[in-house]
Amino acid sequence: MSFANPSYLFLLLLLVPYVVWYVLRWRRSHPVLQVSSTEAFRFSRHTWKEYLLHLPFLLRLTCLTLVLLALARPQTTNDWKQTDVEGIDIMLCMDVSTSMLAEDLRPNRVKAAREVAIEFISGRPNDNIGLTLFAGEAFTQCPMTVDHAVLVNMLQGMQCDMTAKGMIEDGTAIGMGLASAVARLKDSKAKSKVVILLTDGSNNRGDISPLTAAEIAKSFGIRVYTIGVGTNGLARYPMPVAGGVQYIQVPVEIDQKTLQSIAQKTDGEFYRAKDTKGLHEVYQQIDKLEKTKLNVKKFSKRYEAFMPFALGALLALLLELLLRVTLLKRIP
Repeated sequence: MSFANPSYLFLLLLLVPYVVWYVLRWRRSHPVLQVSSTEAFRFSRHTWKEYLLHLPFLLRLTCLTLVLLALARPQTTNDWKQTDVEGIDIMLCMDVSTSMLAEDLRPNRVKAAREVAIEFISGRPNDNIGLTLFAGEAFTQCPMTVDHAVLVNMLQGMQCDMTAKGMIEDGTAIGMGLASAVARLKDSKAKSKVVILLTDGSNNRGDISPLTAAEIAKSFGIRVYTIGVGTNGLARYPMPVAGGVQYIQVPVEIDQKTLQSIAQKTDGEFYRAKDTKGLHEVYQQIDKLEKTKLNVKKFSKRYEAFMPFALGALLALLLELLLRVTLLKRIP
């Protein structure tokens, strides 16, 4: 916590002579009652009010202290802070073509991939992580960031209906997706740069072939971990029909050879996830990647924090006045 008007804090020194004045005044102002003998009061007990005689003064002292602190305008800090953390730079490159709606993973491929990716992100709080989506085209959904709340929010909005809405062309442009992710990583200063590429099909769109994109990744020292998601054989797929949805069986066509070549060229690994449990295990293995130091900027917002001090001063003042006119009322 910082103070916008710290000069007001010097006024707290005035409380010292105020305390001295009160002590001297108290010693000289004891009431005196002349009696013939004090024998009757020898064994009298002190009442609880005697222990509270100085409480109003302490409450006033507290009130003045809190008022001066409020006048000094306490505030939260508002600056950029440079911090060094352990982490790596990662781009998640995820297929959102309509084939990802197949339900061989529960509840379907795209939702399973989204949930497992969110769990992976939450376990790596110090990493720079970004998100690239691709179908027949590719685009960056979220640049690399350590603000994982924003990334997770973007990831939760990942749907396969972008092609139906005309936002991107349907298909599977693996090369374009990988190239887009590499473009985000190529200028990174991190020692370890990784792309996690997840798809359920084979490349059938785009101007860049997957192996060409892999060569580009290799030239920038980027390792690519490829994941082929989907069962063997046939998968249950929801086909929209008039008035509802009809489920059909579609063949699972994953180009394992290409995905293996991409991983091999970039010193990565190829994984096959046939169900949701298998996908969890894949991300757990990738989670064991090496770490390197990153320089991160963090921003904290400034706001006025005088209100608790002002309320405390008001409460102390009201309590003092209440005691002076009730329990500790003095008669001159």
